[in-house]
Amino acid sequence: MTTYDPSAEGAQMSFDGRMSYGDYLKLDAILTAQSPISDAQDEMLFIIQHQTSELWMKLAISELTAARAAMAQDALQPAFKMLSRVARIMEQLNAAWDVLRTMTPADYTRFRAALGQSSGFQSWQYRLIEYAAGNRNAAMLRPHAHRPDILAKLEAELARPSIYDEALRVAARAGLAVPDAVLNRDFREPWVENDGVKELWASVYRAPEDHWALYELAEKLVDFEDYFRRWRFNHVTTVERVIGLKRGTGGTGGVPYLRRMLEVELFPELWRVRTAL
Repeated sequence: MTTYDPSAEGAQMSFDGRMSYGDYLKLDAILTAQSPISDAQDEMLFIIQHQTSELWMKLAISELTAARAAMAQDALQPAFKMLSRVARIMEQLNAAWDVLRTMTPADYTRFRAALGQSSGFQSWQYRLIEYAAGNRNAAMLRPHAHRPDILAKLEAELARPSIYDEALRVAARAGLAVPDAVLNRDFREPWVENDGVKELWASVYRAPEDHWALYELAEKLVDFEDYFRRWRFNHVTTVERVIGLKRGTGGTGGVPYLRRMLEVELFPELWRVRTAL
């Protein structure tokens, strides 16, 4: 058998003083960030599942932020690409539950007590995604009060328009009738379903050829929420499969709490309009 030498084709084989793959990706930091505190085999799975989810959420936040900025400039084509990417990120997050579900109740019991009060309920990046998408519950700031830097990020997000608020501003600039109460609302307050907004989207869906950009924007938002809802559903079923109806480590009601979250709608008028058509 002939031994293949990539350097014969010009591949760089020496990295003394040069940037390597591991250098660029900071792999030393990433691959030493897993520190199980028990001897349970499945704790490594649990840690990596949540760490990789946080990395995907970091990318989702970056894309949502950029999409919102593009929408504010009426640069809708780049925004569409970014929103599509966020939906695919949510698909990756959904697929991760399949791996976690290989952990049985007996496996989790071996290290669950070692988690103390830590819980995914406390993920500030997840909270930032929810706030950016429009689910603005100020009560959820409290788990982050011990970290002024994180609290400041979340407070700043509450002070700016959500992705849905920005979409409605795009519609207003396009000449559609967006209620003044919506355009001038307090962004910190939770979204309240609005008949005028539903009628606005109905006019777009009834004549997409006249409002093609807004029609596509609406569908990108629905696509994102569709995957987001699936993530929540997979979260509920995974938790129930592993711990049943026990309370969460962070003190929540566990499955009953997560089931309530399934009822939260980010863009309610975009779902209601389907019935009105």
